[in-house]
Amino acid sequence: MDAAVARIAAIEEYHQIFQEVSGHPPNGADLVRAIVSYERTQVSFDSPFDHFIAGDRNAIDDSAKRGWELFNTQGRCNKCHALTEEKRDVATFTDNDFHNIGIGIGIIRHNVVALARQAEQLINSGDAEVIDRAAIQTDMSALGRFLITKKEAEIAAFKTPDLRNGLPTGPYFHDGSQETLWDVIDHYDGLHNPYLDQDIEPLALTEQDIDDLVAFLASLTSADYTDQGTKELARQREISLAKRPQRDTARAFGPKPPRPEPPGP
Repeated sequence: MDAAVARIAAIEEYHQIFQEVSGHPPNGADLVRAIVSYERTQVSFDSPFDHFIAGDRNAIDDSAKRGWELFNTQGRCNKCHALTEEKRDVATFTDNDFHNIGIGIGIIRHNVVALARQAEQLINSGDAEVIDRAAIQTDMSALGRFLITKKEAEIAAFKTPDLRNGLPTGPYFHDGSQETLWDVIDHYDGLHNPYLDQDIEPLALTEQDIDDLVAFLASLTSADYTDQGTKELARQREISLAKRPQRDTARAFGPKPPRPEPPGP
């Protein structure tokens, strides 16, 4: 905490804002309050989707309605973005668990076996500050939950985020590697990753399906962000029409490939 306060205090803009809001220079208690106050703004149940679930059948369009159905079926989103697969989750959109969904920076760009060995040595040292710094500021961030549990199955596993107000808060995934919601969905059709969660597989979604799924995700935007969401959806749609670097139609609709074996120890 002391290190975080020192870094915040060294930025003149933050120093002035803390002084204006709380009457004090940056300190640990006010830093925590500021973060919590911001996070509260992200908890909203006043989106078009919420009005739809509450009974207003016209609150979202037909595309978003189809997207909600896909979310819970062929799109397989509810495997992670629901408290349970058996009951449709209309509130949290997260299972509060950790998953490896094949983010490129987590596997492709790093030798995870070598990183895992280094991380285990670091964890065994017991130096919490050094471990925290490595988890955030070095390639070891790619190891995800493994840094806590040291379980091979949780290499590159990260906590499932909520989906509310996701549209205006891109780029997406923990490393910001996906620019649009279309990119996010395309991502799942081109994966060759031995550590993937067992529920991650090609989705076989048509272009209409993908548009519908995006429409549903957009319907989770709260009233406070309506204007931003509208502009962002138009921006992303324009990009998606010109650039879809991960779209792999053949793989999406082809037979599911065998999963590669994780590298040896």
